[in-house]
Amino acid sequence: MLNEKLHFYIEGLIQERNPLLTEMESYAEIHKVPIMEIAGIEALLQLLRIQNSKKILEVGTAIGYSALRMANALPDSQIVTIERDEERIQAAKDFIKRSEHAHQITLVEGDALEVEEIVNKFAPYDTVFIDAAKGQYKKFFEIYSKHLSDDGMIITDNVLFKGLVAEEEIESKRVRNLVKKINEFNHWLTQHPDYDSVILPVGDGVAISKRRGERK
Repeated sequence: MLNEKLHFYIEGLIQERNPLLTEMESYAEIHKVPIMEIAGIEALLQLLRIQNSKKILEVGTAIGYSALRMANALPDSQIVTIERDEERIQAAKDFIKRSEHAHQITLVEGDALEVEEIVNKFAPYDTVFIDAAKGQYKKFFEIYSKHLSDDGMIITDNVLFKGLVAEEEIESKRVRNLVKKINEFNHWLTQHPDYDSVILPVGDGVAISKRRGERK
């Protein structure tokens, strides 16, 4: 991971967001809602621009911050986003309604492990963005990779988990078990026969997986 000086340097170069987004950032900090780190989401948005993603699936809406960032960066895109927490769903609805991008975003309410049939109605997706329960990353990947376009990509956030994936000793049993699952996912992902994957040490660690397609 980047040292603190470089981290603040990079964040200092990033343009300020509009008032609604900065309000959401403050809300997330006050209410302890995990949203993607600023440098990480800027990297995500650039990847989406390069991919020219028109249809995006997000697993894990939270308060709608990343969905609105994606909609703002790609005004021709359509975003389907999944959230199960009722309080966060209501917050996301309120923020999305106040934005200029409500017409781009479809919020699917429910557990991402149980709403595949609904999500499939909007498939295929150019990009799948996974940013929900870390212990379920492999299941999310297996379920929703089936609805990816032939040349699509999957982006997974938090795969370095504050650098803890490289630590040998972790006191908390709960954190230790979660780190073990993330480590297992990372190894499974980077050895997946159908995807070329790379992990970028940006934000909290971002994995980019590109479908290989047919080999000639």
